Amino acid sequence: MSVQVQGVVARGKGLPVSLETIVVPDPGPGEARVRVQACGVCHTDLHYREGAINDAFPFLLGHEAAGVVESVGPDVTDLAVGDYVVLNWRAVCGTCRACLRGRPQYCFSTFNATQKMTLLDGTELSPALGIGAFAEMTLVAAGQCTKVDPAAPPEVAGLLGCGVMAGLGAALNTGNVSRGDTVAVIGCGGVGDAAIAGARLAGARTIVAVDIDDRKLEKAKHFGATHTVNSRNVDAVEAIREATGGFGADVVIEAIGRPETYEQAFFARDLAGTVVLVGVPSPDMRIDLPLIEFFGRGGALKSSWYGDCLPSRDFPMLVDLYLQGRLPLQDFVSETIGIGDVEAAFEKMHHGDVLRSVVKFDA
Repeated sequence: MSVQVQGVVARGKGLPVSLETIVVPDPGPGEARVRVQACGVCHTDLHYREGAINDAFPFLLGHEAAGVVESVGPDVTDLAVGDYVVLNWRAVCGTCRACLRGRPQYCFSTFNATQKMTLLDGTELSPALGIGAFAEMTLVAAGQCTKVDPAAPPEVAGLLGCGVMAGLGAALNTGNVSRGDTVAVIGCGGVGDAAIAGARLAGARTIVAVDIDDRKLEKAKHFGATHTVNSRNVDAVEAIREATGGFGADVVIEAIGRPETYEQAFFARDLAGTVVLVGVPSPDMRIDLPLIEFFGRGGALKSSWYGDCLPSRDFPMLVDLYLQGRLPLQDFVSETIGIGDVEAAFEKMHHGDVLRSVVKFDA
C-alpha cells in the first residue's frame, strides 16, 4: 500500500520550495522504501530549484541521506527491513562497459526506482539525483541503499551520500594523494574541506587551502590545512608555489567550478602534477589555456565524478574511520534543522554561513 508523507518540492525555476504531501508507492521489483532519518542540504538541491540541472519540474529535493529500510520489493535479497543505510546515486549495474572492465565507480547505467512518487493529484515528481530524500520516506532502487554501521548518527553518515564523499574521493580516489605529497585545495566549502580532510588522511605533508573568506580558511585549518591563502589579497598561484618549495603542488583540487579558479589550479601544480576538478561548472563556462603549457607541464587533468567512489566499498570504510575518531565527519554539520527550514538553509548556504545544514526527521 502506498503511504503519504511530507516532502520538500520545487515547483518552478527560482521559486521558493514548498512543503507538500507526497505519495510514496510500495516498492516493486528491485526497489526499497526507506524511512529517512536525516538529509543534508546540498548545493545540488539549490541547482535543481534554480533550474540549473534540467527543467523536469516539479522536483522532490534532497539526496544526501541516511535512514532505515522500511520495506523491500519481492525480488530484493541483499536488503532487509530495519537495515541502516546511506543512500547513494550510483547504484552500479554490473553489466555496462565500465563495470565489465572492472571500473564500477564509473558505471554508465546506474539504477533508480522504476515507479514514480507523486503529489496528491497524481503529478509525477522528479527525485533529485534519483533519490528525493527531503521527505519522511522515499522510494529508491535497492542498489542505492548502502549498509553501514548503525553506530554512526544519521546526520553524520548521510553526508557521505554526496558532498563530503565528493571531496574525500577527489583527494583519495581521483587525485590519488599519497604519503608525502603536497596538495592545494581551491574553494573551502563543504566539498573543499572534505578534500582537505582526505588529503590529511592520505598522509599529505603540505595542504594549502585557498579561498576568499577568512572564516572558511580558519575552518580549513581544523580539517588539516597546513597553510591558508586568501586569494582576494594575494596571488593564489604564487602563494601555493611559495608553500611548496617554489615548485607547485603535486595535486591541486579545484572545488568551485569556475574558469578563473581552474586556471589557477592549472598553473599552481608542479611539473607532472595533477589537477582535479570537483567543483561543478555551468554549461556556458569555457577555459582557454596555451597548448604548449599543457604539453610542457605534463601530468594529468581530471574531473571527479562523485569522488570516483564505489559506495559499497567506500561508505562502510569511511564510517568505520569516523567511528575510530580518524575522520571528523561530525564537524561538517553546522546545524540540524526541520523539514520546513530548507529554504532558509539555502539562504545561509548562499551567504557562506554554513558547511552543511542537515534536516533531521523525528524518530
